[in-house]
Amino acid sequence: MTNTRRTRLLTAVVTTGLAIGVVAAPAAMATPSADAVISEVYGGGGNSGATLTNDFIELGNRGTAAAVLDGYTVQYLQAAPSASSTWQTTPLTGSVTPGGRYLVAESKGSGGTTALPTPDATGTIAMAGGAATVALVQGTAALTCKTAADCAADPRIKDLVGFGAATVREGSPAPAASNTASVARAISLADTDDNSVDFTAGDPTPTNTKGETTGSGGPTGPPPISEKIHDIQGTTRISPVKDQKVGDVTGVVTAIRMFGSSRGFWFTDPNPDADPRTSEGLFVFTGSTTPAVAVGDALTATGTVREFYPDAPATSNYQSTTELTAATWTINSSGNPVPAPTVITPNLVPAVYAPSAGGNIESLPLEPAKYALDFWESHEGETVSVSDARVVGASNSFGELYVTDKPQEHPTARGGTVYLGYDKLDTGVLKVTSLIPFAQQPFPQVNVGDVLTGLTSGPVEYSSFGGYTLDASILGAAKDNGLKQEVTRKQRTGELAVATYNVQNLSAVDPQAKFDQLAKGVVVNLATPDVVNLEEIQDNNGPAVVGDGVVAADQTLTKFTDSIVAAGGPRYQWREIDPQDVTDGGQPGGNIRVVFLFNPARVSFVDRPGGGTNIADGVTADHGQAHLTQSPGRIDPTNVAWKSSRKPLAGEFVFGGRTVFVIANHFDAKLGDQPTHGRNQPPSRSSEVQRLQQATEVHQFVGQLLAADKNANVIVAGDLNDFPFSPAIAPLTAGGQLKDLVAGLPENERYTYVFEGQSQVLDHLLVSQAPRGVDYDVVHVNAEFAKQASDHDPQVVRFRPSTGNFIGDAYYELLDYLDQLLHRP
Repeated sequence: MTNTRRTRLLTAVVTTGLAIGVVAAPAAMATPSADAVISEVYGGGGNSGATLTNDFIELGNRGTAAAVLDGYTVQYLQAAPSASSTWQTTPLTGSVTPGGRYLVAESKGSGGTTALPTPDATGTIAMAGGAATVALVQGTAALTCKTAADCAADPRIKDLVGFGAATVREGSPAPAASNTASVARAISLADTDDNSVDFTAGDPTPTNTKGETTGSGGPTGPPPISEKIHDIQGTTRISPVKDQKVGDVTGVVTAIRMFGSSRGFWFTDPNPDADPRTSEGLFVFTGSTTPAVAVGDALTATGTVREFYPDAPATSNYQSTTELTAATWTINSSGNPVPAPTVITPNLVPAVYAPSAGGNIESLPLEPAKYALDFWESHEGETVSVSDARVVGASNSFGELYVTDKPQEHPTARGGTVYLGYDKLDTGVLKVTSLIPFAQQPFPQVNVGDVLTGLTSGPVEYSSFGGYTLDASILGAAKDNGLKQEVTRKQRTGELAVATYNVQNLSAVDPQAKFDQLAKGVVVNLATPDVVNLEEIQDNNGPAVVGDGVVAADQTLTKFTDSIVAAGGPRYQWREIDPQDVTDGGQPGGNIRVVFLFNPARVSFVDRPGGGTNIADGVTADHGQAHLTQSPGRIDPTNVAWKSSRKPLAGEFVFGGRTVFVIANHFDAKLGDQPTHGRNQPPSRSSEVQRLQQATEVHQFVGQLLAADKNANVIVAGDLNDFPFSPAIAPLTAGGQLKDLVAGLPENERYTYVFEGQSQVLDHLLVSQAPRGVDYDVVHVNAEFAKQASDHDPQVVRFRPSTGNFIGDAYYELLDYLDQLLHRP
């Protein structure tokens, strides 16, 4: 699965103790400027989601006398300069008073709604939104330095800031900016010549020499509105004072985020109103600066109210978080008792997930007693607590886990919570992260079914990954309930075992440990199936370079089959068809595909030449028997249904003289679907359209096999990226051609994957009517565990292939029965 995680909450390294090695380039370190400095930089003007129409560079004067700028320039360099890169310049005139600001307008974009205050200088530089370098230079000639060290040695540079992944910077780079965030110095204009220390990301506040500003009520802007927290939060999801400056906001600090790029603190008004819809808690965002507050501080704050979205607000599918930004505060007293948390009990959160509004729910009045999403929104920023919470989503590398506050809600047989329908979302599931530094309390490594014993408590916020989240300032201790990996039984002599396994972007460059863990899964947990359909086998160099022309996977498959032998398994052979470079989706550059592994000591593969990347497989009939025109072959690979997606692979096998057709699949992913916890309810599932086309294509191909031989043994297997109740899967079982085996399991066993704390089905095995003695098993070895070889669980079906006549089938059933008697324990 593609990971585009964490635009602001960069907590994984701290909370999970991951070590990341960084080779740092020499950093520019010069004498700090005594007067004029760069005070703010913004390159998102006019971009998608931006409010301001222009990029800008703001200067400030930290000295005691006016700083004359005549003959100076501000200059701009891209974040990763090449040999041909050049500095772009904008000349300056005039001066900036002590403590004042000087505004340089740069390129205007096509978006945005708010113009800058009247600039003091104007240029045409089209600045990058996320990362770049800006310098204040004495002189008009363009700089020529391209490294931090060379720029540090240039005496013309009075001040310099590199932000994001900028090569040229002072010290370490400032945080990344964005279309909605600038990087700015503190009000004091302190200059340590370390950009990471001096600058934080936050709301753009362009200010000119007259003190005119935009958006936050600067020196000549409107005075702040006196508001209580519950007035700021309001009775809908959007604050009634959004984008306005507020003051006299009082509360007691309840929790602090001290690491990452989304630092800040939560405070709660101890004198609530009587409206259950209005939260009494609020997050104060301080960017990369740890706020100088302590839990128990009673304070009065001033700042600008913003609704933070993880992406462009105009097009976002997610909900927002109400925040106070560009804030200042006065601590009135310390050591105060914090307001008591809301204790979450099994019957407190409503059973109905969200209002079915047919669109955006942000403007609807909250109904916290009726809808789960509204309940959590009405507690945004407040402290809540859960006790002895059962884990339903294992710990991950981002420092997250999921618990349930409703232990009896759709429980799985192994301690999870199963997802059984679009109208049956599990309202008890809650994401948990930690505000506690790793050195003080490591984040627990827990599996599904484990318990966070005692109290887990902290403020509530919304996350685009997992929805409403408890950011724990008190984290319960982990109790290991001993979840074990499952081991399926070995197939009997007369049974053919066919498995499917998504091995999650496996390439030859992966560490041997991953191969060993996957190999153990095949040999021990799956008991060496005769045929294994593999999904997400990558090419030999994985995602190293996109479009490098490498599509072969022989090294990947050799390494995997060697690992299976080393684990005590058979020498599997494989069949596959290489995809065309960068056409089948998945991790960019990885060229994932589906592959057949088979044990030649048990089953034969019928090699029939002619198959190729863009050659469609077909079916022929010979004396009432079906055969593939190519084996292996791809199903209609040029059809629009398979655009940017994996093409199914059809293979013809022979087991005990009986022909078996296996079709390996990896349907299109759910990318583009709106989240279940987002602002659009019910969410749109646009990706279903392509999977519906793909299922129809496979159904038609199976129909050709059954038309040639109504008793054909057909297995359709793979990661279909959808649920048994989804309309996208329905064509596969239309007309009774195939039976979806996972749909026949008891509800509490119906899952192959765990996403955002809900156990669910993505992987399927379907069989035609011909196979006899069908025995099916999902083998849980990954999805419920913190340590995973893959994020999917494999599954296996054992059966006796039909011979197409009663006498033959009876004969083989008798042999199998005798085999069972001989091997009965």
